[in-house]
Amino acid sequence: MFDLLTLAALHDEISNRLVGGRVQRVLQVGPAAIGLEVYARHERLTLVVDVERQDPWVSISREHPTADPSIVTPLLLLLRKYARGGVITATRQPAWERIIQLEISKRFWPDKLEDEDVVDDLPVEPETTVVHLIFELMGRRSNAILTRQDGRILDVARRVTPSMSRARPLLPGRQYEAPPAQAKAHPDTFGPGSCASMLAGVSPDTPVANLLIQALAGFSPQMAAEAVYRTIGSDVPLLSGELLAHGPDAAERLSQAVRDVVFGIASHEWQPSVYTEPVSGEPKAFSAIPLGHLSRLEREQFEWMSQAIERYRGLSQSSAPVRHAQRREHLLAEINQARDRLRARLHSLEEQAQRAKETESWREAGEAIYANLYRINPGQSELEVDGQTIALDPTLSPSANAQHYFERYRKGQAATGHLPGLEEAARAELDYLDQLATFTGFSQGIDEVEQLRQEWESYQHAHGSGRQSDRGKPRNRAGAPARTRPYRGPSGTLIYVGHNGRQNDEVTFDIAGQDDLWLHARGVPGAHVILRGADRDAEDVVERAAAVAAYFSSARSSTSVEVDVTERRHVRKIKGAGPGMVTYRQEQTLSVHPASPEEVGFELPDASRRGRTQRS
Repeated sequence: MFDLLTLAALHDEISNRLVGGRVQRVLQVGPAAIGLEVYARHERLTLVVDVERQDPWVSISREHPTADPSIVTPLLLLLRKYARGGVITATRQPAWERIIQLEISKRFWPDKLEDEDVVDDLPVEPETTVVHLIFELMGRRSNAILTRQDGRILDVARRVTPSMSRARPLLPGRQYEAPPAQAKAHPDTFGPGSCASMLAGVSPDTPVANLLIQALAGFSPQMAAEAVYRTIGSDVPLLSGELLAHGPDAAERLSQAVRDVVFGIASHEWQPSVYTEPVSGEPKAFSAIPLGHLSRLEREQFEWMSQAIERYRGLSQSSAPVRHAQRREHLLAEINQARDRLRARLHSLEEQAQRAKETESWREAGEAIYANLYRINPGQSELEVDGQTIALDPTLSPSANAQHYFERYRKGQAATGHLPGLEEAARAELDYLDQLATFTGFSQGIDEVEQLRQEWESYQHAHGSGRQSDRGKPRNRAGAPARTRPYRGPSGTLIYVGHNGRQNDEVTFDIAGQDDLWLHARGVPGAHVILRGADRDAEDVVERAAAVAAYFSSARSSTSVEVDVTERRHVRKIKGAGPGMVTYRQEQTLSVHPASPEEVGFELPDASRRGRTQRS
């Protein structure tokens, strides 16, 4: 729904409300979300842009989002340098593109001088620096790019390397190039002749809406559905072979409907709206223009496009299914409670180990007494040896005092000799719970949550920490989950990613061959990633797989993550540890920026192909 019309309405809104305003703060409000707090026209507003590939969006809000201090990106630091304190001087939307460009000017004083300073009796003049902040909202290719005035890229929210896109890499230092223009007609010039050309030679069973999307620049499915509705007065799908059945002038009416749909771009007249189900209130769409094909729904109209977007997002978040989110949060709370208890236990063991070090002083005291028997007189209460004072019981003989210290030493050793093993076991258990908590925090669907719930219950059963009534009882299990499916990359390269402890064991010890590459974020809990295929040793492929391993780790929000790479043959299970806990050797370490599989060119096969993956 962030189509051409939505972006055009937002562009007008930014021009009217933010141009001339001063950027007071720059916020990182999410992994791929940036907020610019702008004071303009006696009002403080925040422009939020999120280029997350799954749900990119833009809006202007009077509410001020909270920054996430744990996320500090290079783009954020550069925006603080070049945008904070600057003025938004202009904005631009390239024709028929889902792109918005902001021009920000900022004055820099040389050598940190202020405007009242003088050099050689002359006033110091500031230097004005101009940067462009470009938002591209193009589905999974959405991005935010900061460039100099000459177009050279300073940084990018989601960097695109040449191995990811030969046609259009986006990296600091490169010249920014706009997305290549599509060989499509402009909707505002779409006439009856263009309509006839579009229909020529196509199957009569082809939906007209699909033809409009393919033929017209920037035309979205929602816009196409509205154009068809305005042509025939019905929301029934229209096939190309049926178009003339609606009258000899149907093609002319269709071309006029297309021009009407995009009329707001030239007139700057918008009617932002949100459409919801009449009974349930479930949000179905938002739009910059009235949508006749959704007339059966309730329509709520707003003054600004951002208000409609915020209303839709608020309704979506409140009405979306929350069962898996509630279960995930409940599961995570249980795991965190166990982690807290285990940390307290480990702290107690460490304190006991510290006290155990005192037992060595008792042994040394006994040996010192034996070595100095000739110096000890009857009734003596202390012995000075090498600057240390050893307390003596004056009622005991020197030999009995020594035996007393040796007895304390033997009892201390018996009580604390098992501590190193207990500490090691507690640390291994805590590492496993850290891994389980990490996977739970990342889980998206109910299936992933339920698999993690089963793994958690297995842990409780093995450690006797479940509910009293359930201890010792076998758990009822659902059928075995489907085998982990690989992400497919170029030249037949595959990566397998574990999303829980059991899947980590599966991809490492069941699916992977001895020569396959194994990757894992160094020193933090996360997924096991297996890389296999003809080009698996290519440097760029390994780096992309490493970026995926970093993405599915607890260090996901970091700008740079160390990832270890080794052959599967060098990975071993840790005896007695939980699923997915391993040790490895002969690794190489890469430093990469975390990225999802899709961002680095790996994609899952079609969702309908859910058969078991065969080992190749």
